[in-house]
Amino acid sequence: MHHSLTLKKFILHLLLILVVTRASGQNKLQQMDQDLVAGLYPNVHSVLVSQDSKTQYERYFNDYNADSLHDTRSAFKSITSLLIGIAIDKGLIKSVDQKVSSFFPEDTAFAADRLKRQMRVRDLLEMRSGFDCEEWNGTRDCESEMEKAQDWVKFSLDLPMKTPPGTAWAYTSCASMVLGGIIEKASGMPVTQFAQAHLFSKLGITRYRWTADPSGHGMTAGSFFIRPQDMLKIGQLVLSKGRWQGTQIVSRAWMQESTQAHILIPEGSFVKTSRSKAAVPQQVYYGYQWYNEVIKTTSGMSFPVIFASGNGGQYILIIRQLKMVIVFTQGNYGNRTAKQAFDVVAKYILPSN
Repeated sequence: MHHSLTLKKFILHLLLILVVTRASGQNKLQQMDQDLVAGLYPNVHSVLVSQDSKTQYERYFNDYNADSLHDTRSAFKSITSLLIGIAIDKGLIKSVDQKVSSFFPEDTAFAADRLKRQMRVRDLLEMRSGFDCEEWNGTRDCESEMEKAQDWVKFSLDLPMKTPPGTAWAYTSCASMVLGGIIEKASGMPVTQFAQAHLFSKLGITRYRWTADPSGHGMTAGSFFIRPQDMLKIGQLVLSKGRWQGTQIVSRAWMQESTQAHILIPEGSFVKTSRSKAAVPQQVYYGYQWYNEVIKTTSGMSFPVIFASGNGGQYILIIRQLKMVIVFTQGNYGNRTAKQAFDVVAKYILPSN
């Protein structure tokens, strides 16, 4: 009799802990909601949190709503990485080590430059193209010049080289633009059509607006407008290692290879830039157009995060350990306030678990 009473007490105690833990988790999200509504974090347009494929939080601010199409900016580069993976899965691209010149046999840019002939698909994905461009520190922004051209793929291919491909990390939208050109050459269809047929239609993404250059090339480095709910689907696809509702859209092998970042970005911690008091800055790494950074909270939690990042604060964050996807859209263009998303994650969302 005594033992069964002890067991009952133990079970009741466990249940109480679960209830209290869940309540404190909900309180954290409620606190986040209050602080976002109060404007403690400026120019936030949306925050969505999904866990175990269920939406736990979804809120829109500053005249944005669930149907507003939002510019993903450079977060779209990560979607371009998915499209390259699909093209490789289909055998349209042999591998990441295929030479870029092989897709553009008619282009004279390669004949004129020995370094350019060495460039592989991998070098573009990793932002180690060798092009004399650098947007990360704003030292040599080639994108502004590109936007004045008629054909953005051709403009990018014609860029002068600075370093041998595969040797130096230098972030440029022109590398992602060439990836779009490769998909078009390899598939024989516009990249917009390829994405619709092999990715968006599979995920039920139907409402979006895609910027194209005057020659008709879809912009594969940014300027793609989408609903935050559909950004959440992209994150869910990554979390599920390329599967969507029982169908493998992108191979597990590609998801593993492309999101496993190993290129250190010097002085690149998103947590550090956010000036969060809730997290300890860690180093950030780059993969195939995806970022990795560990969010280590001051309370001792530590979670590796895979994420897509766009100017102004457009983020798709995937936390495998928690089976969680988080989406932020913001209007903090060209300033460090965009990184406030990482403070929100460390202060409210991670402790809610």
